[in-house]
Amino acid sequence: MDTILFDWDGTLIDTAQASFDAFQKSLRDVGIEIDFGLYERIYSPDWRAMFRSVRLPPERWLETEDLWLRHYGQEIPEMLPGARQTLMGFTRAGYNLGIVTSGSRSRVRRELSSLGLAGAFQVVVCSEDVVNRKPHPEGLETAMSRIRKLREFCCYVGDSPEDVEMSKRAGIRAIGILSQYPNSKKILHSDPDLVLESISDLLPHFDIPIAPAARL
Repeated sequence: MDTILFDWDGTLIDTAQASFDAFQKSLRDVGIEIDFGLYERIYSPDWRAMFRSVRLPPERWLETEDLWLRHYGQEIPEMLPGARQTLMGFTRAGYNLGIVTSGSRSRVRRELSSLGLAGAFQVVVCSEDVVNRKPHPEGLETAMSRIRKLREFCCYVGDSPEDVEMSKRAGIRAIGILSQYPNSKKILHSDPDLVLESISDLLPHFDIPIAPAARL
């Protein structure tokens, strides 16, 4: 294995609270009130599924997505503890790195740039790059095709059961990371190849020493 593909939100960067806050504010702007309990029950990496759950009319989905980006974009999230060191360790060991995310290209690219990670990944696949969203394997298949890697040389690291299912459907190893997102706790029942408490626990499983905390 020489290629590690990562989810973005909840796996490498700490966006769980900011994501809820933006979702709550964007729905409030279109006249729908939700609390965290409801958000937790309906949470999905596919925003469209959540909009259906709160009976938001489809003709208002694009408007609400734009509102979410506006509220969310008021801050740049921090990387999760150990995430930068983990990426540095894989880079120094010669691994190919990539991102496959349900996030929008404009938002993810902005965050990569702000966090000094613009050149850290050989491939970045965002929501606009696929027709089918997680857990459909199209995102992973697109990433592997772009960097010309066979599935047997790749694994995917994510924090949700949808990430694990996507990995299995793509025929690659699935590594689960527990996060603060509502559906992450279900990852234990999705049968990943490996489950870790945090991203900082990943390097030892590849026999890679932890790099010092520094910029990539």
